[in-house]
Amino acid sequence: MSNAVGVIIAVAALALLVAAGGMLFALRRSVSRLAATAPASVDPAQANLPGVDRDSSPAAGTEQAAQARRLAEDSRSPEEAQQRLAEAGRAAERLRAAAEADAITIVRRAEESAEEIVRVHREAEDRITAAREEANQQRIDLERREARLADREGRLDAEARRLEERSAGLEAADRDLEHRRAELSRLDEERRLVLERAAGLSADQARDELVTTIENQAKREAALLVRDTERQARREANDRARRIVTLAIQRVATEQTSESVVSVLHLPSDEMKGRIIGREGRNIRAFESVTGVNLIIDDTPEAVLLSCFDPVRREVARLALEHLVLDGRIHPQRIEETYERSKAEVEQRCVRAGEDAMLELGITDMHPELVTLLGQLRYRTSYGQNVLGHLVESAHIAAMMASELGMDALLLKRCTVLHDIGKALTHEVEGSHALIGAEIARKYGEPRDVVHAIEAHHTEVEVRTVEAVLTQAADAISGSRPGARRESLEAYVKRLERLEQIAAAHEGVERVFAMQAGREIRVMVKPGEVDDIQAQVIARDVAKEVEEELTYPGQIRVTVVRESRAIEFAR
Repeated sequence: MSNAVGVIIAVAALALLVAAGGMLFALRRSVSRLAATAPASVDPAQANLPGVDRDSSPAAGTEQAAQARRLAEDSRSPEEAQQRLAEAGRAAERLRAAAEADAITIVRRAEESAEEIVRVHREAEDRITAAREEANQQRIDLERREARLADREGRLDAEARRLEERSAGLEAADRDLEHRRAELSRLDEERRLVLERAAGLSADQARDELVTTIENQAKREAALLVRDTERQARREANDRARRIVTLAIQRVATEQTSESVVSVLHLPSDEMKGRIIGREGRNIRAFESVTGVNLIIDDTPEAVLLSCFDPVRREVARLALEHLVLDGRIHPQRIEETYERSKAEVEQRCVRAGEDAMLELGITDMHPELVTLLGQLRYRTSYGQNVLGHLVESAHIAAMMASELGMDALLLKRCTVLHDIGKALTHEVEGSHALIGAEIARKYGEPRDVVHAIEAHHTEVEVRTVEAVLTQAADAISGSRPGARRESLEAYVKRLERLEQIAAAHEGVERVFAMQAGREIRVMVKPGEVDDIQAQVIARDVAKEVEEELTYPGQIRVTVVRESRAIEFAR
């Protein structure tokens, strides 16, 4: 249908083009004819008249000639005739110009019509071409679809044949299975009758006995499965706890300074020692009575020693003596003034130390009194370990373990940094520092989890929260890591000797070695007297006795070695 429409449009366009061409040709021909006949129709007398255009159209020239003749006949004078002729010439000129404009307009319209006809013809040809191409493409698509449909139909027929064959095979197999099932039922019934006659039991009794056996077996397997699951869970929990603690220890790199009960002050010269002693020792006596610190002046060149068990008093005395040496004026009144000023300076340092610790831990809402008490722990030690440094280090370790477990790291920091706050008042208030610290934290509005973690970190109160457990773990890690704390050589040697004595007291022990600075006991037993089970019992008994008798940081590993050797000589 689209082809027929395109042909009709093309024929109409050709007809319009031919008609427009004919009109244009006729118009041009009539214009040429008028131009050719115009000179012959004009009167010779008028041809020389001024104002008359020789290029006027024939019709206009004839009319002008007739008018000119009439004017010539009717006029009474040559001037009037001449004037009228001029007016006639102008009128003729206007008519000729109008005729030319009309002719140009007609020609232009004819050309535009011709161009429109050509454009329509070209569009019609384009549409015809596109329609033909579309028809060819549709024909090709239809042929391709028909080919695909034929191929699909063939495959469907083949699949239908295979399904029919498979259905027939399945029906045959089903019939065979039914036959076999019936045969098996018959054989099972015969076997049951034979078993009942042979065993003297009915089928129900045998079934009950079998169910009981299977039930007992299932209970045993369930118990084994539960035991294996518990072992695996315990092993995985230990591995994960070990990994968390290891990561926390590795990520904490805290400097540790070993504290002492003696401070050394260097002097500019040995002459200053005499001025410190004063006349008849009045200066040194006044200094010791005001500060409460023993001032030791011996043969050490350009140095004096300050000895005191209280690190805060020792630091105040050291600052006071340093100011006195720099000032040079040493007498009892000056000593008292310098002591008061040094005491105020140490108090300011304590407050600044507490604020720095809070800034390092990122805690901003701590009560000012608690911050001041924490700062006072800067000059206190526990087994040679600075207490404030221990609290900050423990807080970092607890925060890392809390992050690994998905808990609130900031809450664990508060619990751990305050767990030894009671040590700042142990010389003023009676009681355990854990319980004193809990009362202080409760007084200044700390959360219940924080208070419980403080009072339970030495198991003086039963542990009820995970925060308290992590606080204990962080405290133990910070205190037991190598180099954190120290003890006297005599106590260290006694502890090692006692470890070896405890292990050697058991029967069958051949040799005992205390290794790794007393953190491991290696027990060598006699293989002829002690078997493997007895070796495990010895290891457990030694560990229990060490826990009950000795006090030590961290843990001590007990290893029992039972070695059997077979020796023979070849001669």
